[in-house]
Amino acid sequence: MHDRKHRFKEFPPNAVKNQKYTLVSFVPVVLYEQFKYFFNLYFLLVACSQFIPSLQIGYLVTYFGPLVFVLMVTMAKEAADDIKRARRDAAANAQPVQVLDPELGTFIAVPSSELVVGDLVQVTKNQRIPADLVLLRTHDKAGSCFIRTDQLDGETDWKLKLALHGTQTASADCALAGVEMMVDAEPPSKDIHAFTGNLTIHSAMPQPLPSRHSPSTRTGSATNSSPSGSAAGRSPVEPISADNMLWMNTVLASPDPILGCVVYTGRDTRAVMNTNLPAVKVGKLDMEVNRLSKILFAVTAVLSFVMIYFSGFHGAWGVYLVRFMILFSSIIPISLRVNLDMGKLFHAQQIMWDTDIPDTIARTSTIPEELGRIEYLLSDKTGTLTRNEMDMKKVHVGTIAFGLDSFEEMRQLVETGLAAPLTATVPTGNLLDTAGSRDMASRASDLVLALALCHNVNLIVSESDGSLSLQAASPDEIALVRWAQHMGVSLMHRDVHSIRVMLPNGRESTFDILHVFPFTSESKRMGIVLRNVDSQEIMFLQKGADAVMTRLVQYNDWLDEECDTMSREGLRTLVVARKRLSPDLLARFNECMHTARTALVGRAEAVQAVVTQFLEHDLEILGLTGVEDKLQEDVRPTLESLRNAGIKVWMLTGDKVETATCIALSSKLVSRQHSIYTIAKVKTPHEAEEELSRLVHATDACLIIDGESLAVCLEHCLSQFLTIATRLPAVVCCRCSPTQKSQVTEAIKAHTGRRVCCIGDGGNDVSMINSAHVGVGIVGKEGMQASLAADFSITQFSHLTRLILWHGRNSYQRSAKLAHFVIHRGLIISIMQAVFSAIFYFAPIALYQGMLLVGYTTVYTMWPLFSLVLDFDVPADLALLFPELYKDLLKGRQLSFKTFFIWLLVSVYQGGAIMMLALLLFDNDFVHVVSISFTALIFNELLMVALEIVNWHRYMLWAQVASVVIYLVSMAILPEFDLTFILTLSFAWKSLAITALSSVPLFLIKRIRFHFAPPSYQKLVNNH
Repeated sequence: MHDRKHRFKEFPPNAVKNQKYTLVSFVPVVLYEQFKYFFNLYFLLVACSQFIPSLQIGYLVTYFGPLVFVLMVTMAKEAADDIKRARRDAAANAQPVQVLDPELGTFIAVPSSELVVGDLVQVTKNQRIPADLVLLRTHDKAGSCFIRTDQLDGETDWKLKLALHGTQTASADCALAGVEMMVDAEPPSKDIHAFTGNLTIHSAMPQPLPSRHSPSTRTGSATNSSPSGSAAGRSPVEPISADNMLWMNTVLASPDPILGCVVYTGRDTRAVMNTNLPAVKVGKLDMEVNRLSKILFAVTAVLSFVMIYFSGFHGAWGVYLVRFMILFSSIIPISLRVNLDMGKLFHAQQIMWDTDIPDTIARTSTIPEELGRIEYLLSDKTGTLTRNEMDMKKVHVGTIAFGLDSFEEMRQLVETGLAAPLTATVPTGNLLDTAGSRDMASRASDLVLALALCHNVNLIVSESDGSLSLQAASPDEIALVRWAQHMGVSLMHRDVHSIRVMLPNGRESTFDILHVFPFTSESKRMGIVLRNVDSQEIMFLQKGADAVMTRLVQYNDWLDEECDTMSREGLRTLVVARKRLSPDLLARFNECMHTARTALVGRAEAVQAVVTQFLEHDLEILGLTGVEDKLQEDVRPTLESLRNAGIKVWMLTGDKVETATCIALSSKLVSRQHSIYTIAKVKTPHEAEEELSRLVHATDACLIIDGESLAVCLEHCLSQFLTIATRLPAVVCCRCSPTQKSQVTEAIKAHTGRRVCCIGDGGNDVSMINSAHVGVGIVGKEGMQASLAADFSITQFSHLTRLILWHGRNSYQRSAKLAHFVIHRGLIISIMQAVFSAIFYFAPIALYQGMLLVGYTTVYTMWPLFSLVLDFDVPADLALLFPELYKDLLKGRQLSFKTFFIWLLVSVYQGGAIMMLALLLFDNDFVHVVSISFTALIFNELLMVALEIVNWHRYMLWAQVASVVIYLVSMAILPEFDLTFILTLSFAWKSLAITALSSVPLFLIKRIRFHFAPPSYQKLVNNH
């Protein structure tokens, strides 16, 4: 504990670091990211060639200016983003943490980044756990505390953690300063649900004050049995489990401070190991443009070779070949990168300006068009699809069901049933059970009392106003206890030893807790053995999933049918049962339980065998409860719209199978027409293949698979699993760890090659969000971690519809159209250059130089071209009303090889037509061919943009007018134009004729095709 400097060097630093660059690596890394693409590398080589005199064609700024501009914009943007990340990291690393000084015996403030393994750390309420700690001591006499784990596992419910008995008994936190102890911990792992370690105390500890409670031997997570080996109840070696661990990034919820020992720091912590580093995301459209640029390079090379071939390979033909390639370099326009990047920036801003999805943030402007190509949506459940707010909707107590409209009637029955002492029987009529021994009032009161007692809920006292609140590891528990309170039975106190409830008549009844059997994903049930302090009656209460409880309760003819009914209504069902125990039976149970709990081999199996032998059989069924997990607003119509849009939705959750199934049904993720296939508890590849074979021919079904089975499928039969699962309209993966969520995302991306979007709201979703092509974070109860890591941040799940179906549609279509026009703009001028060179005996002479070449791609055509980012084919209400329109985007026809070659042919026709007509109509004025052809070229481009617009915006009109005015003014200023010549009527009508002949035929072809084969949206637009 004293060799802090040595431990600082031995273990990873605890600093948080999300920066992508350092001061040294920033420039080389950014340049590498830019020039690893053929597009930018080509322009760098072309620009550098202008330093060679024999290759120099035009002004140096003509080639270097656009390239430098693109690089500066990119570097400024990356620098701004990384500075923001650095500031967030600095704030997190500077968080002060109270560390116990072993020499002074007092706490000193240390930045969290300077924590080292072995430090004793004090954490206060609402403070983030700064590293992975083993809980040594709390101010609660039972050694318990609550933490919020929403940033780790995505669940908003509080988790109970227990201090080690050997250190909990210390008189004060500072008393541990002089104690020599050692923690043996397992190697760093990703598993947040398991931990193996030991605490060894080497020196004597100051004796604590006498405790009012002797060490307990009760079972379960609600108690902490003392280590064996010493008469004082404390052993030098004490085992450490996950119940004793506080993982980094969880938050202390208990009001009093706790003391923990740092076990893992930095990259060794569970939180960091379950988080993937954010990768630089490149959109599919960028990759398509990069592929097209290679084709354009091939076109440039072929065209240059044709020029050399027809010139006869005379002289330094190699130099001429390179000069031709430089002349035709505009075929691959560098302005494409500028226009696409600026267009993406505008699309990102437009998303944030949308008042229909308020507070939406586009944290990246590089991939907004990816929203228009989503085929798989992977969603978290808790806090994303649901609010994690539970409400009791229905209870069944035999042959009578009570709903929201009849709960008041049930409350009156409970008051009647509990009016007398709990040991008495209230004689009324209307017998419910087949034996006819009990009436409705006692049946209802027994069920409500059982729900008020059989749980792991704790009462938390508010420091501000002293009010009481309920906290538990599951929102279901809280909903049941609150409903029992509404029925008249209120929880007044609970600790590890007893429960006290208040009955409707104002009397308080206390029960000793003898044994607790907590809920686990394997058992799917929770039980408790209680003794009534007043009557000394002993009873075993148990509640659990109907699939498990059906075989444990006495025979009945209504349970299965009612469970199915509630499940179809989307309710989470729990069966509640009871067993009365005699003192003799309890004594024999305690004896066997002690033997089982001290077994060195197969301890868990031995304990379960004892419980099964003595308790879990012939239980008296008390009733069935149905709880609804409230869905987020408009989840059902959102999922329906996304499904109609051709998007397949997967739900990845850390929750249990039964809960996930209920939410899948209630949210309509699984429609009534879908059959449900469940794969659970698969342990071998053979079992996995057998289960998957059942789904080979299923097309209209939903697959529900648990985390254990999913791990087997991902490791041993990944291809078979994905081949089957990706065909299904819906898949639900339960008990998923953060790493598994990321693995599923990567697997779908690799297997299908389609665009994957992931959405979540907790820290456990960050890895999945970073792995997806598009990550969406929801700002909600689980904090900001997912929102900050995501590409897009929204405030509720229903906003996803407008984000994808409207903004995604526009971003993709506009970017594709922009790319086509910029490529067309470069191709057409290169074709004109080729025709000009061919006329002049295939000489590598530039047709346009200087300001004409620079102005062509900037002031003359830039604004009309860029105004295409305002265009849209269908209005927002139609895009949302008919989500089927989105399916057309998934085919990728907006920017494909087919559309590219169509625009290539258009460019060849228009370039050739303009140049040939200019030479034909102005054969007597050949010296003015530059001004003639250039004027026709500019007006042709403006006209082509105008003809392509579907819905005009006033800024589009202004851009057209401004470009015409700028060009006309420049004609009077630039030396390339002869003012006396261009003011003639002959120049005017011939220039307009050339423009019309190059554009009108294409317009007529387009209108004819539009009339006989209209696009899918046109009929909708006409009807609305």
